[in-house]
Amino acid sequence: MKILFAAPEDTWGGFLHILRGAMPEHQIEATGKFEIDSLRGFDILIPTMARVSREVLQTSDRLKLIQQCGVGLEGVDRDAARELNIKVANVPSGASGNADSVAELGIYLMVGLARNFREMTRNLAERRVGVPLGGTLSGSKIGVVGMGGLARALVKRLKTFDARLAGISRSNCANRAPELGLEWGGGPGSLKKILQWSDYVVLCLPLSDETRHLMNQRTFGFMNREAFLINLSRGGLVDRNALEEALATGKIAGAGLDVFWEEPPDPNDPIFSYNVLATPHVGGTTHLSMAGIKRQVVENILRLENNQELMYLHD
Repeated sequence: MKILFAAPEDTWGGFLHILRGAMPEHQIEATGKFEIDSLRGFDILIPTMARVSREVLQTSDRLKLIQQCGVGLEGVDRDAARELNIKVANVPSGASGNADSVAELGIYLMVGLARNFREMTRNLAERRVGVPLGGTLSGSKIGVVGMGGLARALVKRLKTFDARLAGISRSNCANRAPELGLEWGGGPGSLKKILQWSDYVVLCLPLSDETRHLMNQRTFGFMNREAFLINLSRGGLVDRNALEEALATGKIAGAGLDVFWEEPPDPNDPIFSYNVLATPHVGGTTHLSMAGIKRQVVENILRLENNQELMYLHD
């Protein structure tokens, strides 16, 4: 089968080369960018961050499967895929180890902000030791927005820091708060409450029409001036201009970002001059995660070849 990988060859921890090593009998090509010019001649598409519009799908002549190498399918026109009889599948974060990897990165971002990473870097350069005075996660109030696999992996780890934890979810997790390890839980209507309560607000929810720019000028206004925003999910959850304003005016103390409003982000974007600890969308780029994702992607491709039922299909 002929497979199109919609990304530069060496991105995502060399995932393309991992796939080639696992399936040497297949022809796998990379677009060299997060865009797709044509799907003609390809049986399978791995879209990564590329937008898969109706127009793009109409260039295909034999595409059978869109197989995402992670969770996100918000860039795929699933209605068009269904009409064209193209199956769409992803790899849930809990099935690959991805959630565990992203959760660990989230803790890195929180600890870096708590300990004042900017001042530490500056003091090291100026040969000053013993400063700055840092904060800790112990005793901090951490509000998790979204309670899927990533959030549960994060909560599990944060409990060992003796942090106070709360969470909200679309389905309202108030009744499940104790079993989820939360001090309290709620639904979408509790967004203001969790923003006001939290020292750290961690975004762990998918991007949709309802959640796009969830963090905007109004909602940043609910956060405490000493609080930090952590985004581990999708850049579109945050209004970039509203975030810059919140940082510039001291509405919030800082932000930890692994995802951005555009990817890759402009390194000269003035937003990075504020108290922003940023990583280049590498939350899931670990040996653990790549091995788990490879296993699931290869299994689905083999199932497609053998006319077997596919895993993790989305209508």
